[in-house]
Amino acid sequence: MAATPRPGHDAPLGEQLAAIIEALPEDRLSLRELLDALGDEGLLLLTILLTLVFLIPVSIPGVSTVFGAAILLVGVSRVARRPLWLPARLKDRALPADRLRPGLMAGMKWVRRMERISRPRRLRLFVDGRAMDLANNLAFILAALLLMAPFGFVPFSNTLPALALLLYAIGMIQRDGGAILLGHLANVGTLAYFAVLVGGGGMAAQGLFERLTG
Repeated sequence: MAATPRPGHDAPLGEQLAAIIEALPEDRLSLRELLDALGDEGLLLLTILLTLVFLIPVSIPGVSTVFGAAILLVGVSRVARRPLWLPARLKDRALPADRLRPGLMAGMKWVRRMERISRPRRLRLFVDGRAMDLANNLAFILAALLLMAPFGFVPFSNTLPALALLLYAIGMIQRDGGAILLGHLANVGTLAYFAVLVGGGGMAAQGLFERLTG
């Protein structure tokens, strides 16, 4: 893929990401292409890019597993303070480029919304210090695991953890404790939502069993 000039590091996140998406190939897409497009610009930009398709009400089969696994490994690399490692099978797995590219562009509205409310170096209590950094990265990993949960067919099951990841990534880039706090709230909301789904499914299964055996 030919290199395409992009805004510099000082440009708003929205401009950087929109330029990256424009540079992606239209016929074939994989995580390798996404990584090549990002170059050395950081794992948190990659995380933002990978969450965009889950912030719109369109399901793209198989993407949550691939992207969730990649984001999970981003979180692990941050906790371990090591370069990102992705298995070749995950890097080269073909993705539905014809549906993914429009999804990425549609998800950009969330990045622009977050840019408007984010404030660099706000509520530093939630971003400063080694212990808080570890806690935030572990919460980031939890959100990635929730994104990979097998509830993709249920409305908002991907949207809530993706929103948490987007908030974490923007908060870590901007050192914005307010965005980090909102990410924690989104994680708690996701856990509560999944608990309702599991509890409701269990009650439904129990009721069906009682009807069949009654």
